[in-house]
Amino acid sequence: MKIAAVTDDGVTIHAHFGQALYFEVLTVEHEQVVARERRAKPSHQHGAHEEHHHSGMDTHAHGMAAVIADCEVLLARGMGQPAFQALQSAGIQAILTEKQTIDDAAQAYLKGELSHRAERVHHH
Repeated sequence: MKIAAVTDDGVTIHAHFGQALYFEVLTVEHEQVVARERRAKPSHQHGAHEEHHHSGMDTHAHGMAAVIADCEVLLARGMGQPAFQALQSAGIQAILTEKQTIDDAAQAYLKGELSHRAERVHHH
């Protein structure tokens, strides 16, 4: 299975899905991470508050989901409702967490201990 996380540095989970530069994709076999890959992520070219108001958001969110179409799970710390829905539509489980690092969140997920924090989905 593959787990993606939004990141700028490959270590920490970015605070907002839309503003992160990369996806860090972890390949997991037998509950162990066996490979890591960094993929460029389409990003918003707007300020933090402007991004939610442009008309291409739904198409843009689906484009971001397409980059990780081979992943089952996406780890983030926050995201807008359109992105959350686009990921669900693509069959990717978005888990919004308070955990700071990709490795901590991935290990918690693999142990069945990572909770989705629904209040971290920003409604627009």
